[in-house]
Amino acid sequence: MDQIETFLSANHYAVAGASTNRDKYGNKVLRCYQQNNKQVTPINPRAETIEGLPCVSSVADLDDNVESLSIITPPKITTEVVKSAIVKGIKNIWMQPGAESDEAVALCKENGINVIADGSCLLVVLHYHEH
Repeated sequence: MDQIETFLSANHYAVAGASTNRDKYGNKVLRCYQQNNKQVTPINPRAETIEGLPCVSSVADLDDNVESLSIITPPKITTEVVKSAIVKGIKNIWMQPGAESDEAVALCKENGINVIADGSCLLVVLHYHEH
C-alpha cells in the first residue's frame, strides 16, 4: 500500500487549519472528506463548528481514534502541529501544498509517521468538487 492509500485507510481524520471561509483550502479539504463520507474533525481554536461539525481547538483535543491528519497551515505552524501530532500518536500526516516545512517533514520521518508532503493535493486525489 502506498503512502496515500495508507493515509486514506484511516477510520477518522482531522483537519488542522480548518476554516469557516468556504473559499479557503482549510474549508475545502474538510468538505472533501465530507463528500467522501469520511469521519472528520475540524481543528480551529476560534470556531465552534465548521460545516456543521463540532471543532476542537488543538490536535491535543482530538479523539484518540484519529489516525490521519491533514495540515493546511503556514509552514511555521505546521511544525508545531506535527509536534502535537507526534505526542497524540497520529500515524499519518498529509501536508497540503504550501503547508510543508523541511523541519516538519523531518520530524515525521524521525518519528515513523507516514508523511505526504510532495505537493500531492487531497482535493485532487479524492476528486473534490464545488457544489
